[in-house]
Amino acid sequence: MFEPGQLLVLRPDDQIVVRSVDDGTGDHARFMLFGGAPMEGPRYIWWNFVSSRQERIDQAKEEWAKGRFETVPGDEEEFIPLPEDGREVQRAEGGVHYP
Repeated sequence: MFEPGQLLVLRPDDQIVVRSVDDGTGDHARFMLFGGAPMEGPRYIWWNFVSSRQERIDQAKEEWAKGRFETVPGDEEEFIPLPEDGREVQRAEGGVHYP
């Protein structure tokens, strides 16, 4: 059993079974599966942005601040501004960690 909002990384060739249980609350489950070949090279992370180039994150910050990102359907009312806590772009260290 996994917690809501948890991200899992599966080992290559793992077989998985997904089951949904109606708990009577009326809430609906959302399940997303992403796949593909591992990406080579470093990754940089800042807030909600991840890129293989630090300059691209700087460009994304500027685009976000100017409102140039598309809105998520159904979530047009709230705009979350960029954090102003002085955090720097971080290079992701290490590799993939499996559960």
